[in-house]
Amino acid sequence: MREVIEGRVWTLPDDVDTDQIISGKYLTVIDPNELKKHVFEIALPEFAANARTGDIVVAGLNMGCGSSREHAPQALKAIGVGAIVADSFARIFFRNAINVGIPTVEAPGVRKIFEKGDPARIEMRGGRIQNARTGASVGFPPLPAHLLDLLEAGGLVEKVKRELQAGATVPSR
Repeated sequence: MREVIEGRVWTLPDDVDTDQIISGKYLTVIDPNELKKHVFEIALPEFAANARTGDIVVAGLNMGCGSSREHAPQALKAIGVGAIVADSFARIFFRNAINVGIPTVEAPGVRKIFEKGDPARIEMRGGRIQNARTGASVGFPPLPAHLLDLLEAGGLVEKVKRELQAGATVPSR
């Protein structure tokens, strides 16, 4: 995970649910290259054809509401989203995104400072996201160390693989 994430912004409104991220009709698709063709097919039809690796999704309130399916963040990872930032998240989506290795930041007020195409700069440990075009910024509480560790490893599965390869014991809960 990079300490500073920079990318072009795609904006979304409040209440974007997981079906708007990736339609339920693609739940049997496991190939990331096929899955990424259908990201935001409903909410932002031009996204899949025009997204670039490292682009940042900026949404309003309740991003990722709806079902708890992991296909939504998996599809965003497959297309190369560099980070997801929103005023607020559905909790299960937030954690699923972190678990697949996407930097995910809750920053109240963030949606108001961006327009589609604006350049964003996120300081993950510093707790600040800035619109590089306008200079406007909002703060956020930096993610806890255990979540930063997951992102650094590339997600939960990758972190566990590394620990097992290193002979570490995975704590039980």
